[in-house]
Amino acid sequence: MQSTPTTPRPTAAPASNARRKVIWFAVTLAILAYIDRVAISMAAPEISKDLQLDKGQMGYVFGAFAIAYALFEIPGGWLGDWMGPRKVLMRIVIWWSFFTAATGWMFSYPSMLVTRFLFGAGEAGCFPNITKAFSTWLPIEERVRAQGILWMAARWGGAATPPLVIWIFKVMDWRTAFLSFGLIGTVWAFFFYRWFRDNPQEHPEVNDAERALIAQTAHPASGHGDVPWGKLIRSRAVWLLWLQYFLLSFPWYFYPTWLPTYLQEYHGVDRETSGYYAILPLFLGGLGSLVCGFLSTRLARHWGDVGRSRRVISTVGFGSAALMMFIAIQVKDPLWAMVGLGLSSFCNDLVMPNAWGACMDVGGKYAGTLSGSMNMMGNIAGFVAPVTGGLILRATGNDWNLFITIMAGVYLLGMITWPFIDPVTPLEDEA
Repeated sequence: MQSTPTTPRPTAAPASNARRKVIWFAVTLAILAYIDRVAISMAAPEISKDLQLDKGQMGYVFGAFAIAYALFEIPGGWLGDWMGPRKVLMRIVIWWSFFTAATGWMFSYPSMLVTRFLFGAGEAGCFPNITKAFSTWLPIEERVRAQGILWMAARWGGAATPPLVIWIFKVMDWRTAFLSFGLIGTVWAFFFYRWFRDNPQEHPEVNDAERALIAQTAHPASGHGDVPWGKLIRSRAVWLLWLQYFLLSFPWYFYPTWLPTYLQEYHGVDRETSGYYAILPLFLGGLGSLVCGFLSTRLARHWGDVGRSRRVISTVGFGSAALMMFIAIQVKDPLWAMVGLGLSSFCNDLVMPNAWGACMDVGGKYAGTLSGSMNMMGNIAGFVAPVTGGLILRATGNDWNLFITIMAGVYLLGMITWPFIDPVTPLEDEA
């Protein structure tokens, strides 16, 4: 008897990987953000000379960016929750690119303060809206790893900036260099706006399998301007996330602001050497973010507890960052001092992906607003730290050891916060 041939069942297509392109866009944006941000630290000696700025005034120039960035973080994150990150990120990048270029046109101390303030206002909301995009496009198990990759790219973009700026300064002056940096951002904005969609379900490159994967845990991209401010203000987890990020950012802002000046004045190295040494903290910091992204996932699976893995890694990160910074100021050789500061930065960035991952999980559909408010606190520290440093240096006749000792002490305070943070329970589920 002849058997009837059977038609093989079609197998389900594997999930597409369009969400990986979201990470790629985030990574390239982070690199651009940190190039534009760190470039001024390398240009500071030339800017100070051309505009006749003293240490205190240069500290306020550094701080003008940070205070504006802090003030506009919550509005930038809230707009992402309300409108979706596509329109908001495009406008953010165009704005900051213009004022990056405008930095090179400045002619006085007041004009530089105003321009750097407006630059900071433009960059505000960048990382909260990236976080919002991640919470929309990525399943929960991929989020901390994506944050680790993101912050690695941000740090490595900053690490590449000193030698890049040194090379650029050989072919153009600092004014033309800032114009060149500003032009790059407009190219990113064009391609991002063409490709990205706030709702991954509507993207033509997302197949049904990937839609199903994303839909399990993704939060809607927009339409959530009605933030529960009362619940946010009453949440202990939110307050502790704000506090730990202030304490994490205060010492870190030494690297993109005062570090080249410290190397040149305290250790007596030339500008080119200081540029290469300045790579270490940002390079090792990026490595710390990457390690955290993968280690946090492994420990969470091993313990069966995401919150515990985040608390342990972050507590160790704060404490080790303080220890490495204390060791660095005991070392007189500039290279080994920079190794110590680089390891401190590595430990600093063991905390970063966990903090931003907590914003995605605790914030839920309000992830943009919560991450914006946390980053606001970090950038308030970014204003206080360089300004305080400039005032200390001016008042003490350049006592760099006192300045760095204070920063190490701030890390120790941060170590105390993480054991008390619940980094996973959404605001909507809190009693």
